[in-house]
Amino acid sequence: MALSFYPTALPQTRGKDTDEELGTDVRFVEFEPPSEQNKFLRYLESLPAHTFVGNPRTLRTYSEWGYHPERVGAEPLARARTIDDVGSFSLPGLLEERRHRHLKEKVEKTHSNGLAVAALPPHMGGEIFEAAQRLRGFEQLMSDFFRNPQMVEYLFSQLASIASQSTMILAKAGVDIICLDDDVGEPTRMMISPHLWRQFLKGPLSRIINTARSVNPAVRILYHSDGYIEPIIQDLIEIGVNVINPVQPDVMDPAALKRKYGTKLAFWGTVGTASDWMYGSPSAIESEVKERIETVGKGGGLVIGPAYDLEPEVKWENVLAFVKAVRKYG
Repeated sequence: MALSFYPTALPQTRGKDTDEELGTDVRFVEFEPPSEQNKFLRYLESLPAHTFVGNPRTLRTYSEWGYHPERVGAEPLARARTIDDVGSFSLPGLLEERRHRHLKEKVEKTHSNGLAVAALPPHMGGEIFEAAQRLRGFEQLMSDFFRNPQMVEYLFSQLASIASQSTMILAKAGVDIICLDDDVGEPTRMMISPHLWRQFLKGPLSRIINTARSVNPAVRILYHSDGYIEPIIQDLIEIGVNVINPVQPDVMDPAALKRKYGTKLAFWGTVGTASDWMYGSPSAIESEVKERIETVGKGGGLVIGPAYDLEPEVKWENVLAFVKAVRKYG
């Protein structure tokens, strides 16, 4: 069992890296930010105080793609009607050498300290499905699945090509875990049917994983999706996913998943709901940590962490109680 937070930044750490501050077992490396990041961040700061469009960490590549979440209906590919329209869109230069030449050195330094290294490719919140939503618009993409499937396949293929190149760079740098993100789950169901996921997303995702493994067969693959994704877990295993995250306990039963898939899959997260982290008690967090370690952690295969993003207003006492409980029971 290991302790880790999925990438998060909290004001309570006073600007320090959360993992460094709390002494976790997995550290993250990342591509350098885009050249225009400072300009974009200045733009975000100029927005009215009540305007919230997301975490700057997530937003930092949006400007490269021409995506502005604060402008409704201004998605870069909203007016595309044909494959040629999509093909004429200028994809961003996420992979310029200056953005990743530091990775190998960082990985080696982290390994020398006896820690595992994880990394997320640069993306727009997700490699394929979420990126396509932001380029096309959610409602339009949902329509495309049925009215323009060839265009969807082409767009997903282009996005998979970018992600494949990113994961190849990360695998060459020696990271232990490559984290692929795409939220396809809601609290009680998937955002698209398992059939559509298999038709449009399983193949591109498999291609990304195979590219990484062609460079480093031992690299572990994590798949992140919030919400309910139980219908596609076996599919994820088939294409080479080793870990799922965040396994939200109010949506999917972590202990039941461990019993069903524990010999084939590891679980990262599993603790707490958004409400628990914001308003719950430290004793409740401790009790849940103990339960997860005794069930999901039995026999290994658990990277224990929060199952929800820790927002800046989270109760710091709960974070400290979580870390203390992991060390006490783990």
